[in-house]
Amino acid sequence: MKLRLLWLLLLAQLLVSCDGLFEYHPNQIILEESEKNLTQKNLNRLLAQPPQDTLTILLMGDTQRFYDATQAFVKKANTYPHIDFVVHLGDISDFGMSQEYQWVHDLMKDLRWPYLTVIGNHDMLGNGRKVYRKMYGAFNYSFVYGTTKFVLADTNGREAGFSGKVPDLDWLAAELTPEPGATWQQAVVLSHVPPFDNDFDPALERPYHETLVRSKRVPLSLHGHKHSWTTEAKYGGQVLYHVTTFVKERGFTLLTLWQGGYRLERVYY
Repeated sequence: MKLRLLWLLLLAQLLVSCDGLFEYHPNQIILEESEKNLTQKNLNRLLAQPPQDTLTILLMGDTQRFYDATQAFVKKANTYPHIDFVVHLGDISDFGMSQEYQWVHDLMKDLRWPYLTVIGNHDMLGNGRKVYRKMYGAFNYSFVYGTTKFVLADTNGREAGFSGKVPDLDWLAAELTPEPGATWQQAVVLSHVPPFDNDFDPALERPYHETLVRSKRVPLSLHGHKHSWTTEAKYGGQVLYHVTTFVKERGFTLLTLWQGGYRLERVYY
């Protein structure tokens, strides 16, 4: 009994002394410096390369616990001769734990191309909101690349209690309004939950679409979440809504985009 107690005391001392070696609680956030502020770091990489007239973008998502499929995606993506960037369309994690985020990033960082993210509903579980902010950054952000503005938004209405504030349509409308001297001619909106899903705030479904239509600059609204493919011009047809399947199905979208046109290709690997 004394020997067993001694071993327990030694183990406890090891756990206390090895700061950062173990996670004592699933909601604890311990990140290396290289794992912080990833959105800005990847944007810096992207904006440092000159855009061509035609952009090539890979859209994937819902990695959750499907690490083998995520690794296979990275290997497939790296076979392309050129990709401008990759977008992870949310549900990076399954339970919002920092270790899940880290496991996925450990795979995604092997991409030859910059990768950006939107926050998914599973990414908001537990301490996930804090992890996402520290690891990636803002839930809503945008950037201009070539003649296109990319607007990445939080549309996880259920996780906001259907408060009427997510998505933030005032912010979205402002982002889709060109400022004086703007160089962008069209905009693409990307988020996790599509407006026709039960997890999207029902009071904002049509206002979201109307916000895109009023801008007269949005041909595409791109999403994940549903774990299956959907491509449909809904609500009158002015905007095409495209949902990418999840990595467990070994699928992603290859988006080719140019001024005034685009092509969406469903790819299996």
